[in-house]
Amino acid sequence: MANYLRIDSVGTYFKIRGTELLHPLVGILDFYKWDPVQQDKPKYDGFSFDCYAIFLKDNKSCKLKYGGGSYDFDEGTMVFISPGKSVGFSYDKDYTPRGYALLFHPDLLANTHLSKMMNRYNFFSYAVNEALHLSAKESRIVLSLLEKIQFELEQNLDKHSKQLLISNLELLLNYCLRFYDRQFITRELPHTTTIEKFNQLLIDYFLSEQPRQLGLPTVSHFADQLNLSSNYFGDLVKKETGVSAQEYIQSSLIEIAKDRVSNLDKSVSEVAFELGFKYPQHFTRLFKKKVGLAPSEYRASIN
Repeated sequence: MANYLRIDSVGTYFKIRGTELLHPLVGILDFYKWDPVQQDKPKYDGFSFDCYAIFLKDNKSCKLKYGGGSYDFDEGTMVFISPGKSVGFSYDKDYTPRGYALLFHPDLLANTHLSKMMNRYNFFSYAVNEALHLSAKESRIVLSLLEKIQFELEQNLDKHSKQLLISNLELLLNYCLRFYDRQFITRELPHTTTIEKFNQLLIDYFLSEQPRQLGLPTVSHFADQLNLSSNYFGDLVKKETGVSAQEYIQSSLIEIAKDRVSNLDKSVSEVAFELGFKYPQHFTRLFKKKVGLAPSEYRASIN
């Protein structure tokens, strides 16, 4: 059974790294200045976080484990971890961390504009294999913002300190949002695009008995089939199609429904059950919303 160490505060992480923490709720660890010689080999298999953590890794000899897979870090790779998330790891025997770790506790965001905006940053819920891969120019921007945050941490606390910390942190997250948008455009999956695979999975789903067995298809179902986290998959679909993954599923469902409704051999209720609806009236409501006609009205208009 895996042994995960709970990181219940920013201070806990800095303590196990043997590093001074300048602020109880936020800190940056510069692994280029960190001396691992005094550190014992870890007696745990990973961390379980109660705080936000952002890692910028600059070497390839550390692997993270998440969702049953192991993922090599590439140079200039950023990984985002939210409270409640666990990440395992393994090291090469001569591994020395290189890069930076930024940790901040949710309490830092209390009563701030950023606390209301955190749901914008879906990348905190991405899996490790969906890490952000930075260009050299993007890396310089990230490092400059980490430097600004560190500068504030080294100043005497005053009435401006929290606002400046939050502002720079928000700016960093907004740049990462932009860089992820770029990555969605430039990074191609092998063999075929995710959307093409998604389309085929949708067709296969409705041609099978899965709607009767599992009900209406969900975003998480297809994300699992594509080995992606739900948030990453949803964001990718949105970037490529302009609509949410749920809307895309509904649109595909309605196109299939229109074809089946036109078949006079089946009642509207039978079509509804075939498509995974538990109640035919829910099917009728969605169909009318999307098509402008109830299923029976649509059937009459084309026959």
